[in-house]
Amino acid sequence: MRLILNLIWLVLAGFWLALLYVVFGILSFILIITIPFGFACFRIAGFALWPFGRRIVRRPTSGAPSLIGNIIWIVFFGWELALAHLATGIALCLTIIGIPLGLANFKLIPVSLVPLGTEIVGAEDPRQFV
Repeated sequence: MRLILNLIWLVLAGFWLALLYVVFGILSFILIITIPFGFACFRIAGFALWPFGRRIVRRPTSGAPSLIGNIIWIVFFGWELALAHLATGIALCLTIIGIPLGLANFKLIPVSLVPLGTEIVGAEDPRQFV
């Protein structure tokens, strides 16, 4: 079932979302100070490409630098991305077929809001329960 949902997601939304995150990741590498945001964009792009069967977990070893980076990210990019994922998730949930895709869009909200200090793991990974 995950494979079918991932393929439908890839065709309808995942490819374009991942492409946009990759473009912004490449743009983040222009300035040296924004390189961590570029890596976060690439990580989100992988998750946006294939979201079913994967989860987001917090890394307990991330400290003050990721907190400061997340605050900067929220102010400049995070809240817009989270609102965009919320709006498209609600729009997708209006149809019965789009409900799983809308839920996948809701799953992207936390990582688009605070991407630093998070890790994307498989659904079977024991770290998802930490």
